[in-house]
Amino acid sequence: MPKIKTHKGIAKVLKVRPGGTIKIGKPGARHNSGKKNAAYNRRARKGSNLSDADKRRIKNLI
Repeated sequence: MPKIKTHKGIAKVLKVRPGGTIKIGKPGARHNSGKKNAAYNRRARKGSNLSDADKRRIKNLI
């Protein structure tokens, strides 16, 4: 069986935590933050966990 290569775009954005959950940043937080209000930027700073449905879908790419 050939091995599946790591998808480098996903690997740069996601981080696998020791418990197996996957940390991902909130969308919309990468640029143009000056136009967005302060509450939006505060919420986007925190990040979130990837859902189980998405984790199953991209498990082979990480």
